[in-house]
Amino acid sequence: MTRTIFVLNGPNLNLLGEREPTIYGSTTLADIRQMCLARAKTLGFEIDFRQTNFEGELVESIHQARKQACGIIINPAAYTFTSIALLDALKTFDPPKIELHISNVHAREEIYHKSLVSRIATAIMIGFGARGYELAIEAMAGMVGAAKAA
Repeated sequence: MTRTIFVLNGPNLNLLGEREPTIYGSTTLADIRQMCLARAKTLGFEIDFRQTNFEGELVESIHQARKQACGIIINPAAYTFTSIALLDALKTFDPPKIELHISNVHAREEIYHKSLVSRIATAIMIGFGARGYELAIEAMAGMVGAAKAA
């Protein structure tokens, strides 16, 4: 069984550290990538960390994960609320899926309250800031370990 977790990031997350720091903080996506790699290593996992501003590219990454990953952690960003294509792609991935958001989307404008991805996510990590990525890796390691033991 693969020990690779795909960490997928949607549009505009490449601007973390610059974009709306009062909402998203000052941590960059490169910082988050390093945090993920380090935490996964301590748990015996590999990380395939990706970011794209293009919906189809995110869908393709999910398709690749079907053959290469034991789990997906996804911050779909704006596609959370708009992309049926992303929802359909995630439905094809049977292992655990964690939806992740840096901010508490439910404390923000109403447009951010209805996630399509939540319908099929195994778990949701919301509002922990950049630290949420490390927490999601820990949770994924536990879910994959539990599934492996069953």
